[in-house]
Amino acid sequence: MKLRYSEAFYSVQGEGRFVGVPSVFLRTFGCNFRCMNFGLAKDEPMRDEKLKNGIKYNPEVKALLDDGVLNKVNKFEDLPIIHTGCDTYASIYPEFKKYMMDRSIDEVVDHVLSLTPEKKWTMSNGQDVHFILTGGEPLLGWQKLYIDLFEHPRMQDLKNVTFETNTTQKLHPDFAQYLTDQDRFEVTWSCSPKLSVSGEPWSTAIKPEIARSYFDVPGTSMYFKFVVASESDVDEVSRAVQEYNGVGIDVPVYVMPLGGRSEEYQLNTRGVAKLAMERGWRYTPRLHVDIFGNAWGT
Repeated sequence: MKLRYSEAFYSVQGEGRFVGVPSVFLRTFGCNFRCMNFGLAKDEPMRDEKLKNGIKYNPEVKALLDDGVLNKVNKFEDLPIIHTGCDTYASIYPEFKKYMMDRSIDEVVDHVLSLTPEKKWTMSNGQDVHFILTGGEPLLGWQKLYIDLFEHPRMQDLKNVTFETNTTQKLHPDFAQYLTDQDRFEVTWSCSPKLSVSGEPWSTAIKPEIARSYFDVPGTSMYFKFVVASESDVDEVSRAVQEYNGVGIDVPVYVMPLGGRSEEYQLNTRGVAKLAMERGWRYTPRLHVDIFGNAWGT
């Protein structure tokens, strides 16, 4: 079995607990969500309503497909950046599978280590490079394959792994047991449940029992990270946190401003920071947007 992913790159972690930490990101292909509504008007229908009406794509994605982007662009990194909907659209829509890589574990290890400064996870100065599994949704179908990835001989100096997940996927029992038994690297669940601003219905996006299964893996850590654009979104964060608290999860909560474009992001930062401070939550920037703008490979 091979691992399917859209891109791998070396950058700084831009969000959450490890902001600023040098990290290799592996962006897996495929997601159970579409997040079509990010950046659109508040009165946009939710995804289930759109699908009933035959609407499968965010407007910008539909425009790209109608314009023949699949025939015009040969490389993933040359695909246009969009400013509404999911900013990693080419990792979630099946139409873009021509750009994905389908690699053996040996090939994946070669690729990710080639991106690190010293071709290893722990550098000669004692600092370590973090490994981020992102997406798409990294827990969608690759969990048992991750065991082979982490146990590869060249991955033995790995010290920190983060899963950036939408927190809706059940853990495979073998994978959960593996994480329970291993004590070589730290595992962090960066849980980013989707609010209505994304266009995903609450009933499919907020899964407290799933989150609890992550929380229960011994030796791992967790935090929640929510994308917000307005005070009503913050009210939804409060509701979601209450539901997660209801199953015994009490972990740090981060809120992050909506904004794929740096100018849009900058407009939202102060307001979101103020809303976070009023509720005692943590504010997280989009550091990669500050440094690089919204671009693939960052």
